[in-house]
Amino acid sequence: MGRKLLTEHINVEGIDTLDVYRKHGGYRSVEKALKTMTPEEVVEEVKKSGLRGRGGAGFPTGLKWSFLAKPEGVPRHLVCNADESEPGTFKDRQLMAKLPHLLIEGMITGSYALGANTSYIYIRGELLYVLRILEKAIAEAYAAGLLGKNILGSGYDLDLYVHPGGGAYICGEETALLESLEGKRGNPRNKPPFPAVQGLWARPTVVNNVESIAAVPVIVNEGGDEYAKIGVGKSTGTKLISACGHLNNPGIYEIELGLPVEEFIYSDEYCGGIWKGRELKAVVAGGSSVPILPKELILKTAAGANRLMTYESLSDGGFVTGTMLGSGGFIAMDETTCIVRNTWNFSRFYHHESCGQCSPCREGTGWMEKVLHRLEHGHGRMEDIDLLVSVAKQIEGNTICPLGEAAAWPVAAAVRHFRDEFEWHVTHAKAAAQPGAVYPGTLVTV
Repeated sequence: MGRKLLTEHINVEGIDTLDVYRKHGGYRSVEKALKTMTPEEVVEEVKKSGLRGRGGAGFPTGLKWSFLAKPEGVPRHLVCNADESEPGTFKDRQLMAKLPHLLIEGMITGSYALGANTSYIYIRGELLYVLRILEKAIAEAYAAGLLGKNILGSGYDLDLYVHPGGGAYICGEETALLESLEGKRGNPRNKPPFPAVQGLWARPTVVNNVESIAAVPVIVNEGGDEYAKIGVGKSTGTKLISACGHLNNPGIYEIELGLPVEEFIYSDEYCGGIWKGRELKAVVAGGSSVPILPKELILKTAAGANRLMTYESLSDGGFVTGTMLGSGGFIAMDETTCIVRNTWNFSRFYHHESCGQCSPCREGTGWMEKVLHRLEHGHGRMEDIDLLVSVAKQIEGNTICPLGEAAAWPVAAAVRHFRDEFEWHVTHAKAAAQPGAVYPGTLVTV
């Protein structure tokens, strides 16, 4: 197995406490940054590392930091997006629950780099047990002089707070998160202005995912160039993958980017293959909002190259034959999976979670759920299949935030790659509507 940069000590007893964490090298990046580096030098190391946002978008983290406006006399903020709501993704909550001080260390070092003196961790409202763990760890950090006034005698001050969200998926979008953090309804904002110019309380703000911030201590300690040696091309470092579905060994894996998808699925070091001796049918590689791919396209690109766990390889072929690494929510489906039922289930989620601000999303997600329900329950018509594609196209690119695309892409991809299965739900409506019914074209064993 590859290097473990974030989770090397995750199973050490007591690692969630300050004393044990420091015995294993914790807070070295804070000491190094505050005592030997300027904020600009920290940003430069993150830029050299090639670290890309681990929450889904994959935008270069150092470049995002460099965009932060620095008007004279105006406070700045670093906000951690811990509102992990993407179906199929569960790595951030594990990182926070087991290694809370790693995130806090990253927040301190990152806040110093950005010149922020007040920073926030916005955590999913349902994860109150994790919030308590973080609050305890933050209290330890304050007591040790790692937070508060004049940290380690450096003259740098930082206050850090944890704020629980209300359980809305839309608050995973950074501007909706900022609205919620300000005490308002979590509706996405129009951009521009971008958060780097006018974010929290109209002040310059950077919003980063938990895993992105947790990687900062490693980068500062080892150097950006060393971090960049891990991975392939522009996909540098390691990535946490939430592997679930019909796998022998579901769980959270820290992989070096560049690992072949086939090895990740079938190797005993990782997922151990498909359960019950069944065949792989399809994979959603980056959480429910990315396009689904059938077996032949998740293992190989359309050109026949091995598909790799990287941003570039998974997106090879665009959305015609490719997908996205996204948040790393890797959902494997065996041959007994009904793609129509699965797509309907995803659409129910996005219809429920739409904030309703944009008409294409508010109305379109509802229409897709209704049409998919009709197909799944034996009342579908052949024209419904093209109607789904049409509605998806009218949502995509016509909303304030990416939830519209998150709802449209899975539907369009499911029809693109499994159209025969959708047609079978029309031509064999009575059989398809039976509980547990599966399109026989891909059924091998049950």
